[in-house]
Amino acid sequence: MKTLKIAYWGSTSIIVLVMLYSGFAYLTQPALQQGFQHLGYPGYFRVELGIAKLIGAVLLVVPVSARVREWVYAGFAFTFISAFIAHAASGDPIGNKIGPVIFLAILGVSYAAWVKRSVTEQRTQVA
Repeated sequence: MKTLKIAYWGSTSIIVLVMLYSGFAYLTQPALQQGFQHLGYPGYFRVELGIAKLIGAVLLVVPVSARVREWVYAGFAFTFISAFIAHAASGDPIGNKIGPVIFLAILGVSYAAWVKRSVTEQRTQVA
């Protein structure tokens, strides 16, 4: 149980920190505005995505219903997959493509640990 807790909080902390940083950076750094233009996205999408990342990061650490948490995980998964596809389609170097894949794997660890913890907690409550 302790290993599961460490896996959950370690991986979730990484995702939350990355999303808080990138969400804030999307809203404040001109270089990222140019990056979105390079990928062919409109300016409003950068703002939308930045706000969504900030909200999602908060929702991963506050107590919310399982359904809301599932949607946060799904949203982040879509974000990482879409980032990989966008960088691959624009011909960016491998360094730009590998980051989203790595964070998708970390998100998978967080999600799997969360599901396992939830099941374990339900079994404990029933017993």
